[in-house]
Amino acid sequence: QVQLVESGGGLVQAGGSLRLSCAASGRTFSTFTMGWFRQAPGKEREFVAAIRWSSSLIYYTDSVKGRFTISRDNAKNTVYLQMNSLKPEDTAVYYCAVDMTIAVHTSPNEYDYWGQGTQVTVSS
Repeated sequence: QVQLVESGGGLVQAGGSLRLSCAASGRTFSTFTMGWFRQAPGKEREFVAAIRWSSSLIYYTDSVKGRFTISRDNAKNTVYLQMNSLKPEDTAVYYCAVDMTIAVHTSPNEYDYWGQGTQVTVSS
């Protein structure tokens, strides 16, 4: 069993920055792939970014490339999402998730555990 707790969401103006954190507990965090997803009202949950356990492979969805950075600290069992140049269309609930394989997947169906989510609101 893995427990995930996200933090760092909030309200920010367009062009601003936020840093999300996701703390994991319960099992060996360092061997899992970690992902960030988001879900806006009335929309499906969508992939944002994912990072392999060794940080050797990282994926981003096109809409956040160059603005968001995913990273992880295995010693702290934490994964981060640094979000810069935020846009109103980035507004959503952001979730972190664990994929208990070494692959880096973009489909939410491949992830095994989820956090409760943190709200990010970007005002124009």
